[in-house]
Amino acid sequence: MESSQRAWELENTIKLVDPHRDALYGYDEEEQKAISDERPWKNDPNHFKNVRISAVALLKMVMHARSGGSLEIMGLMQGKIAGDTFVVTDAFRLPVEGTETRVNASAEAEEYMTQYLQSCRDNGRLENAVGWYHSHPGYGCWLSGIDVRTQQLQQSFQDPFLAVVIDPDRTISAGKVEIGAFRTYPENYKPPNSNGEDEYQTIPLNKIEDFGAHAGQYYSLDISHYKSSLDSHLLELLWNKYWVSTLSQSPLFTNREYSSKQILDLSKKIQNAEKSLQAYARGGPRTNNKDSQLDKVVRDSNKIAGEEITGLLAGDVKAKLFNSVAAPAVDTSIQ
Repeated sequence: MESSQRAWELENTIKLVDPHRDALYGYDEEEQKAISDERPWKNDPNHFKNVRISAVALLKMVMHARSGGSLEIMGLMQGKIAGDTFVVTDAFRLPVEGTETRVNASAEAEEYMTQYLQSCRDNGRLENAVGWYHSHPGYGCWLSGIDVRTQQLQQSFQDPFLAVVIDPDRTISAGKVEIGAFRTYPENYKPPNSNGEDEYQTIPLNKIEDFGAHAGQYYSLDISHYKSSLDSHLLELLWNKYWVSTLSQSPLFTNREYSSKQILDLSKKIQNAEKSLQAYARGGPRTNNKDSQLDKVVRDSNKIAGEEITGLLAGDVKAKLFNSVAAPAVDTSIQ
């Protein structure tokens, strides 16, 4: 059990902060008020560059996202600002109505959020709400048009504010949390062209148009994770509750619906690439689009194959480990 927890922490690069001081959990109300009054992010749209998320907050968000199944979920994050970094210390879920493409925050959710934050302050936890998180089950970590408008609204009235997206299906398949953190640009702001390419991610065909239409309206922040001595006991309690199901489940069976959708989406992309090649062979205009389509097909197929192989290997290791323990010894000697 301890080795499984250690592997999860290593896979998600969770670092232990000073166990004596737990400095990241210290909250200076006057310091935070001074930062809020100064508002350096108003002069630089790219002021915030990093996010540090506690291990407990990360685990709570992932468990919440996974509990929603194919429906999107939503919650809030608490923490503070440290220079150009959001420090997320905790997270809590909101009672919202979710669909497969969006989450709708009702008046009930607004009331719950207000009461929860006030209850925290009454009990000595002064951290502000520093962002919201929601899930994208099976289609990656990015901001849709609705997400962009929601984040722009939050940054207008409650800045500094952060948007985090988690993909629970890809998390199960990859064995590592699939997560992204984002902030939107001011209206009519044109970001400078980036020389480097963002990390490639697979986008389903039915989401590509929405993804491309709003990709220039926000930017991503670097994410790192940490744990403190305050987290260690909570992590141990959570792990004690869920480690049995983690060992007994197979990502191939748990995520089979997601895997089927991935393969179906890949087949459609292959058909589109084939049509593009056929049009070029018949004398159509030469473009780089056909090469781009083929490149994406290769990347997507390699990703799917890698996830399936990982699932098969995990199942094989578990079968050999537990079957060898449970199987009685066979006496082959001749009497």
